[in-house]
Amino acid sequence: MPISVSIVEDNEQLRATLARILNRAEGFRCLSQYGDAESALTGLPKDRPDVVLMDINLPGMNGVECVRQLKQASPQILVIMLTVYEDTENIFNALAAGASGYLLKRTKSAELLGAIREGQRGGSPMTTHIARKVVQSFQKAGPSPQPTENLSQREQEVLDCLSHGFLYKEIAEKLGISYETVHTYIRRIYEKLQVRTRTEAVAKFLRR
Repeated sequence: MPISVSIVEDNEQLRATLARILNRAEGFRCLSQYGDAESALTGLPKDRPDVVLMDINLPGMNGVECVRQLKQASPQILVIMLTVYEDTENIFNALAAGASGYLLKRTKSAELLGAIREGQRGGSPMTTHIARKVVQSFQKAGPSPQPTENLSQREQEVLDCLSHGFLYKEIAEKLGISYETVHTYIRRIYEKLQVRTRTEAVAKFLRR
């Protein structure tokens, strides 16, 4: 089964380009396209795509608010932001609204497809530059009382890799373990830290 992807982007040319990239790539199909948030909120719950690529700067309602309302209506739909904005306010607002990843529009086609796969497998894909900004923002926030001492040494190593924006496959290669084992460690980390997302886990780790 190919990964079905819907696009919410007001630039018609870019929207067509993204659809073409998806339809030409093995294992993907562009399910639907929307030029504004309002029509997307009407159509996406019916389309039920695996992943939505969401712009922020849309006419009318912006992409962040669209994510918030979409996740309330259809929490199972994964949303990855695809935008030109790289400021921390937009990044954190989007992630807080329920986005699973954050990519810049200059991301190359192969990286975009890889990020969509990663998101569908439960990851939180981010452009490396964006991941670095997230880490730096958490580091500037200073220490916080949430403990991570109950994590094993290996779990802390996995979480450290997550904090540097590594994909699950890259973590497996770096630590010499299988992809499935990485998933197991991350599930344990989420349980121990009582979090549900990569962003929350990294926040607690960096504020330890």
